[in-house]
Amino acid sequence: MATATVDLNADLGESFGVWRLGDDEAMLDLVSSANIACGFHAGDAATLARTCRAAAERGVRIGAQVGYQDLAGFGRRFIDVGPEELTAEVIYQIGALEALARAAGSRVSYVKPHGALYNAIVEHRDQARAVAEAVRAAGPDLPVLGLAGSAFFSEAERLGLRTVPEAFADRAYRSDGKLLSRRERNAVLEDVDEIATRVASMVTAGRVTAVDGSTISVTVESVCVHGDSPGAVQIATAVRERLIADGVTLSPFS
Repeated sequence: MATATVDLNADLGESFGVWRLGDDEAMLDLVSSANIACGFHAGDAATLARTCRAAAERGVRIGAQVGYQDLAGFGRRFIDVGPEELTAEVIYQIGALEALARAAGSRVSYVKPHGALYNAIVEHRDQARAVAEAVRAAGPDLPVLGLAGSAFFSEAERLGLRTVPEAFADRAYRSDGKLLSRRERNAVLEDVDEIATRVASMVTAGRVTAVDGSTISVTVESVCVHGDSPGAVQIATAVRERLIADGVTLSPFS
């Protein structure tokens, strides 16, 4: 079934100190929602404040991108943190970004887990429940962005949270609908035209080709372009232009 409207999101605010990652200003001109780091996997306070201000100036929705406390690993390493601790850490991250967003004249409109935490709570029930409980505690009206059919969505829906399924523009999919691990070859896509065509298929037809050549169904209300991917601005531009050319309206989901 064709989707007439879709959100375009990107992971932003991930620079830290003298380390610069991605072109947030350019990406904010292209996306409708910004998943802004909360200082645990990436980002420092000044960077996050600037990113919130830039998003607010453009009318881009701000989402709290929560992750494991893992700056050295960029949040891409699984951490066996207990549910009580994880819930507290996620509440902490949402609260910090909410303060910065409000100072910029905006607010946190949704929550999206990052990296290894995102992947873990597809199946890790205890951590999925911990993250869902944290979101409900921080703001029961906050939607959560994630993978359709995940344990996280199951726990979030049980708690009455709105779930928003997303698809990834620049990541390869397995035949079971999960993302191919970044440790595998060709897990991150770089061909701009191929990516734009894949996204158009996901949004307008609800289908994408998996790494084994099979065609799988995807449910998508938001499309993610990673801000740290090679050529991220070019990818986001191509995806945006292709969707508009196909008659799709780009608009925030929240």
